[in-house]
Amino acid sequence: MSIGCVSDKPTENVANQAPSDNKQLLATLYSFEKNQLDSSIKLGNASSQIVQSGIGLTDGTNALKVTLKGENNPYSSINFEPELPWDWSQYSDFNIAFDIANEGQVSTNLRLIISDISGKSFTRSISIPVGKSKTYYALLDGHDLGSPESGLTEYQELNLSSGLRSNPATWQSDDVAFVQMWGTKNLNLKGITKISLNIEQNLSDKEITLDNIRLRQNPALDANYLTNIVDEFGQAAKMDFAEKIHSYDELLAKRDQELEQLGDGELLADRSKFGGWKNGPKLKATGYFRTEKINNKWSLVDPEGYLFFTSGIANVRMSNSTTVTGYDFAKETIKQRSADDLTPEDSEGLNPPSAQSIPTRHVVSDVRKNMFQWLPDYNDPLASSYGYRREVHSGPIKHGEVFSFYMANLERKYGETTPYSYIENWRDVTLDRMRNWGFTSFGNWVDPVYYDNEKMPYFANGWIIGDYKTVSSGNDFWGALPDVFDPKFAERADITIRQIADETKGSPWCVGIFVDNEKSWGRPGAPETELGIVINTLKRDGTEVPTKNMFTEKMQAKYGSIEQLNKAWHTSLSSWADFQQGGFDSAPSNAARIEDYEFLLYEYAKQYFAVVNGALEKHLPNQLYMGVRFAGWGMPKAVVKAASEYIDVMSVNLYKHGLTDTTAKFIEDLDMPAVIGEFHIGTTASGFFHPGLVAASSQQDRARMYVEFMNSVIDNNYFVGAHWFQYLDSPITGRAYDGENYNIGFVSVTDTPYQVMVDAARKMHTGLYERRFSELATKQSK
Repeated sequence: MSIGCVSDKPTENVANQAPSDNKQLLATLYSFEKNQLDSSIKLGNASSQIVQSGIGLTDGTNALKVTLKGENNPYSSINFEPELPWDWSQYSDFNIAFDIANEGQVSTNLRLIISDISGKSFTRSISIPVGKSKTYYALLDGHDLGSPESGLTEYQELNLSSGLRSNPATWQSDDVAFVQMWGTKNLNLKGITKISLNIEQNLSDKEITLDNIRLRQNPALDANYLTNIVDEFGQAAKMDFAEKIHSYDELLAKRDQELEQLGDGELLADRSKFGGWKNGPKLKATGYFRTEKINNKWSLVDPEGYLFFTSGIANVRMSNSTTVTGYDFAKETIKQRSADDLTPEDSEGLNPPSAQSIPTRHVVSDVRKNMFQWLPDYNDPLASSYGYRREVHSGPIKHGEVFSFYMANLERKYGETTPYSYIENWRDVTLDRMRNWGFTSFGNWVDPVYYDNEKMPYFANGWIIGDYKTVSSGNDFWGALPDVFDPKFAERADITIRQIADETKGSPWCVGIFVDNEKSWGRPGAPETELGIVINTLKRDGTEVPTKNMFTEKMQAKYGSIEQLNKAWHTSLSSWADFQQGGFDSAPSNAARIEDYEFLLYEYAKQYFAVVNGALEKHLPNQLYMGVRFAGWGMPKAVVKAASEYIDVMSVNLYKHGLTDTTAKFIEDLDMPAVIGEFHIGTTASGFFHPGLVAASSQQDRARMYVEFMNSVIDNNYFVGAHWFQYLDSPITGRAYDGENYNIGFVSVTDTPYQVMVDAARKMHTGLYERRFSELATKQSK
């Protein structure tokens, strides 16, 4: 029978030969030694065949070759779904392992999703390089550990809050751990209903060869897996890699070598003053950036009238360069946030602790403190890179001391004549890099020190935060949404946009304005998740919630009597006052409700965009409204429709392998310009424990995937640009606000460029405009 399965029905997936790690083996789930597939194996947009192993797989004679047909399908998968759930509750301290080879042409970024009878699941990710088989594993139950911090006698490593999105491997091995992405940490092991290996939004078909899917006992824990993992430069201390800096002298040598190569940061030969296509047609010049559709293709137009495609790097700033140290100070010595603040905590500067705070410094997390081989004393010159976070989104602490190794390394590289004088060096070098590497602009979240530059176009940004009332989608990832009908919201919007106008001073180098980011408007796929703002707000009292009051007014205007609404919604409310009070079942339980909820969501979103657009027209009439930077997972149709009526360019953050026809269909239907506000690709090959949201197998692979993504955008008629996120890598111990510890920079924590990324970018940018406007390039050459 299938080992570990509740069912007594025999299946083909019993191992004929034990894997080589049989001393750890608990159960073999699939070995593929028979020449036909078990009925529990289901393919989604994929094909498979039993093959002779012969590719480095260590056990048995057969393996399963799977072609994942990603080029023409949003999703492709191989799924293992037993007739009855697997019961693994008898096991503890164990993992699931797969032998996987890749005989394809390029790496495969594979996702592992395991689901249980409670309806919960976890998602892990790995990049499978081209080559022979390796063993890849995911923890299902962790080691039991003592916890002196919590006072508990034991806890599981899966529940350890280290402040990293994914931890280092917990034992030394040639095997490779799947990287944690999202979902539950602790599955109901009494009933595992599905194991899925899949790819999503790929630009080409991918191949993998599977064998020996099994459960294994975890080896002994490396008790120091989170200890001394960061060296004095902020790099991985226990790994070596090509870009690693080993000494101060090496850091300076790398600096001098790069400065010589950069020269004065000359623009590419075909660029206009503002980075537009100098060799292309010259259109109407307005003195500011604008949009125009030419030859059935949307484009930006620069202030001089040249066609412009925005290829940029986002987050060129210090705000996200800090990491939590494990120390805190007495609360009364820290200046707290105010409702009048215009910048969220994660986008603030260092906010160094005061002299009054330092004597109160104390450890609040030994796990965090022990990660660092070195942190400066407060009398060390590099102590100027200490700061403080008063709010933390996720991690082991809610507030505390932070340190920026990146800023410390800049001070090491350029010295300091006055406090933070090295920022000027950093500014100048970054401008030269951007021009030399071929970028046409910065992306979002560029430090305001660049706002007065006249070398590189940029985008300004703002957040509408404050003490207005809020509503909820039911899944508010970054926080609750504003009650846009609260007059305080319009007041805060006006203050925010006025501040941006004061900073940018009407500069023609400012392409446009992004306002807010990845708000939880709702998740398409089901009415319950897409229409959450309406569902949750209907339950509230309209006398206290302005948006609910608007809902009441709109429904009363539509239905007239409460009886007519009851008939349509299948409710039994006694009056409109009853409706206004809320508390009734607001589930989207029939077609009439869903139609009305979509209308109410549209009205809510319309008010948001109308308010923001009004403030922009008042204070920044010459800059483009670049939208709200939708998360790819948070784009309800009603909200997108409302946005399209007010914004100039639709912005979407897309963490996929590229822009596909399916992904771009919505903007084609709207027939308006759009921009990718964020995308990235990372790898663990350079000392990182988490690659990022899209994974490559090496720096060379990352560069290949970057070019493929950019070309997919350049070739689309509606998207007018794409911005890589971000300029510098995340701290390997996680950025302070939420623990992102990704290899997603064009430069490392030592401010050292990833040369293969730079070379790929420059080559791609050299042919950018000819590729984007190929038909115009042909005409110009005649």
